[in-house]
Amino acid sequence: MGAVPGAREELDRLGRALRRQLVDLVDDLAPDSDPSLPPLGEPETVHGHEPLRHRYSVDAFTGKRPAHVSAADTASRAADLLDAAGWEVTTSREDTDGTPHIVVTARHDGCGIEIRTTDHAPTIRFAGRTPAVALHEPQEFRRPRPVRTAETVTPGYVLCYECDGLGWCHGCEGRGRLPDPTRGRINCPACHRSRVCVICRGAAELAVSQLSPYQHGYYPESER
Repeated sequence: MGAVPGAREELDRLGRALRRQLVDLVDDLAPDSDPSLPPLGEPETVHGHEPLRHRYSVDAFTGKRPAHVSAADTASRAADLLDAAGWEVTTSREDTDGTPHIVVTARHDGCGIEIRTTDHAPTIRFAGRTPAVALHEPQEFRRPRPVRTAETVTPGYVLCYECDGLGWCHGCEGRGRLPDPTRGRINCPACHRSRVCVICRGAAELAVSQLSPYQHGYYPESER
């Protein structure tokens, strides 16, 4: 699976810019916040659809609003700071569990920032996300070659009845996951992401001498 040229570098650039903007907002609007804004860490996978897309996000960092500053003044200050930095800003009012909040949202370079505050609590909630970016080209799945065939099975062994010599899980064919129209991908219910056949554990063959009575039923010739 080839990397999309420059995609990770651009995503990292956007992530750093987003965090710098959030740090500036926290320092100005909630200077007494502790602890400070956490580092970005690694980009998260947004969904399982191909091509996979990734983004950086900062979710639900809560800062302390100065006691002498109202929620309205905080929202107004946040909007002014973001507008001056070149962001497209919108201010709205929302009720969350019966509590009125002032919400400042802003967009720039595909990134989004949301700031929530209310006079009912001395806090400010900061959140931000970069756009979701495909870091790798989509790769067409190719079924793996069988580990064993009728011509290469070990003497005294038989091809595994579950995978018929494939060695990999017959459900996902070694991928560990299956396509899903809603989530993109789901864990394979047969192998639970182990990827190999659950009967032969990847060997693709079974020793005739170790077959259980039940397993002998798959190989009538082995009882002759």
